[in-house]
Amino acid sequence: MKRLSACRRAAAVALLVAALPALAQAEPAHDPQGLGALARKAQNPLANMYSLPFQNNTNLETGPRRGTQNILNIQPILPFELNADWNLITRSVLPVTSQPGAFGLGALQTSFFLSPAERTEGIGWGAGMLVQAPTTSDKALGSNIWGAGPSGIMLAMGGPWVVGTLINNVWSVGGGPHNAYNSFTFQPLINYNFRGSPGTYLSTQPLITADWLAPAGQRWTVPVGLAVGQVFRVSGQAMNANLGTYYNAIRPDDAARWQVRFQLSFLFPR
Repeated sequence: MKRLSACRRAAAVALLVAALPALAQAEPAHDPQGLGALARKAQNPLANMYSLPFQNNTNLETGPRRGTQNILNIQPILPFELNADWNLITRSVLPVTSQPGAFGLGALQTSFFLSPAERTEGIGWGAGMLVQAPTTSDKALGSNIWGAGPSGIMLAMGGPWVVGTLINNVWSVGGGPHNAYNSFTFQPLINYNFRGSPGTYLSTQPLITADWLAPAGQRWTVPVGLAVGQVFRVSGQAMNANLGTYYNAIRPDDAARWQVRFQLSFLFPR
């Protein structure tokens, strides 16, 4: 039975891989709901569109006992038009974590980006700062002191591609050695949209992090992986769903080996 199940999985993967070139080479499909344009907007971190993503990350084989950790990130994105030339974009992340021995809220992080309203030849950028608030409900889920640091976004859009990067570093403000932090985040945002299937895309968005206060050899987490997604409408409400798997090729000793990520976003075009 195990051999049969493995054969079925292999066949499903082979069919998916075989179908991708056909989708990529197909002529642009009729798109009465505008799903293709909406997908590109959803992939654009600087888009002038409200959105409410719920991102669930299941981390496998984590901690000294190699258990399972589940983190639900609530990530509202709110753009504001300051004037004809500039936008202010806020991106928040509030984690709700379940892991062996602890359940509750993590630290709330909010980034504030100042971004030009007009983009030149598909190139955009945003720069500002990140503020971390001590919303943790359990000391096992993060630090209980404030933090801040610089944050930035770069973006390029061309043809079926939407490519960008998000980068920040946050330092604790006050506190002592037991709850201080100095953390770096670098996230490539690479999306490919299929012309023959409006709203369908492949994506890789690994969250590369470094804990500068950790011992040498225990600082970096570098995942590699891939996700598939689809933008759709339910009773007129625009939504974006994607599912992916990431392997932490470089990781601290107690970090997860694998992560399964599912995200469902509610989109509110303006």
